[in-house]
Amino acid sequence: MASFDITTLTAGASWALAIGTLLILYWQTRQAQRLNSANAVLELRQQFDSPRMRRARHHLSSRLINNQHEDITSVEVATFFELVGALTHRRVLDEDLIWEAFGTWIVNYYTAMRRPVDLIGRARTSLQDPLVFHEFEWLSDRIREIDQRMLGAAHAEVVESPEETRTILKRESTLDLEVS
Repeated sequence: MASFDITTLTAGASWALAIGTLLILYWQTRQAQRLNSANAVLELRQQFDSPRMRRARHHLSSRLINNQHEDITSVEVATFFELVGALTHRRVLDEDLIWEAFGTWIVNYYTAMRRPVDLIGRARTSLQDPLVFHEFEWLSDRIREIDQRMLGAAHAEVVESPEETRTILKRESTLDLEVS
């Protein structure tokens, strides 16, 4: 009988050790994922503030604010947010970090590219591809949901107003292109 108790105790201890080890490995993996996501967001933020991207943001915002929709030659900003959306949708990037780092730009550029002229819809039609910028669209919707969760519905409505979009575009159109 004593050998049964020792065997049972040993088996139980082995299982507890195995489960504890798995929990620690899971925790370490999650920490590594969070750190990698944070590093990736920081790198994306540096890219977003690079001279090349600042020129693209300046070009796009200037054209949007002046209703020069036919003169938009760069889709670099939308492509950037398409990539961010794809990585966020696949949970490579933490969506709350993306909200913190890019939320205002994502919602306002997306809104400006859909209203008053639907440039994204136009691109989808001309390319006969309904998936053009679909991750950018998903990301914009997700950022709006996070806005409502974090700030409340009343504040989210202010963030999504045409006045807010115009204010952000005006600020983007006056970017100092020499700053890196």
